[in-house]
Amino acid sequence: MRIFLTGVLVAYASYAHAHDAHSGWRYEAFCCNGDDHTGDCQMIPADSVKIIQGGYQLSLGPGDHRLVTKDHVFSFPQSNARRSQDSEYHLCLFPDENTPRCFYAPDMSF
Repeated sequence: MRIFLTGVLVAYASYAHAHDAHSGWRYEAFCCNGDDHTGDCQMIPADSVKIIQGGYQLSLGPGDHRLVTKDHVFSFPQSNARRSQDSEYHLCLFPDENTPRCFYAPDMSF
């Protein structure tokens, strides 16, 4: 019984943190599609992000996000960016690599 309870607690702890960024803060459930196994949200390289007039341009290639298998360019208005809590850029793709669902960016400073 003790082994069973330990297994349940470990499984629950893994599920509870499924929507966490690598640095420990939590992605919004909408962004992760409520699925803890797809890995649709993750940090992306800062050099793949360019600040443009009114927002951001993301240029991603294979290896920049675990779901990306080909080159992509996405644009996000600043008003649609969500606030990153670790000063890094993060992208959630769903239902496939062609569809950015949420983009997290650190505060802009000029």
